[in-house]
Formats: sequence, C-alpha cells, structure tokens
Amino acid sequence: MRSIVLLMTALAVIGLAVWAYRENYRTQNMIGQTAEVQREIGAARERLSVLRAEWAYLNRPDRLRDLAELNFDSLQLLPLRPDQFGKVDQVTYPPLESDLEIDGIVDVSSAESYP
Repeated sequence: MRSIVLLMTALAVIGLAVWAYRENYRTQNMIGQTAEVQREIGAARERLSVLRAEWAYLNRPDRLRDLAELNFDSLQLLPLRPDQFGKVDQVTYPPLESDLEIDGIVDVSSAESYP
C-alpha cells in the first residue's frame, strides 16, 4: 500500500514537473512575442512621427502659396479673401416641420415609460 502511495506521488510530481516545464516555455515564448509587438509598435510610432513632420513640412502656407502661383494656369486657384466667407446669420436652415408643441416644463428624469 505504501509503495502505491509513493508511486502515485512520484507520478504526480513528474506530471507537475512536465506541466511546469511546458508552461515555462510557453510563457517565455509569449514574452518574446510581446517584446516583438512592442518593438513593432515603437517602429510604427516613429514612422508616424516622421510622416506627421513631413505632412507639416509639405503643408506650409508659403509653400502652398508658391505652388498655387506656379500652377495658376492649370488650376486657376485664387487666394482667399475675407469677403468670400459667409456669416452664421446668412445660413438658411430648413424649416422645422414638427407638430410637437411643448407647453411648460417637461420632466425627463422620471422613470415612467412613454408610448
């Protein structure tokens, strides 16, 4: 009886050792993959910052103005003037076609359900 208990204990220890060994290597593999993803994220952020700097450089107002003047014959672009902008009160909104009339105060905090 004692030998069966010792054998079962030894098999349990061996089984747990194999499980721990496999989990250790899976964990190490995941740590490596995580580090690789972190490196890729860092590289992508670096590329993004370079692209943003290039975008800001290419969209400088003086450069765009020079390009517009250089390509005036084909694009017919004119500089913006203040009188080309409208005012808010000049905007025509569609009429409200609602039959809903609100008289008084409406309590929206109640828990009643409405049909």
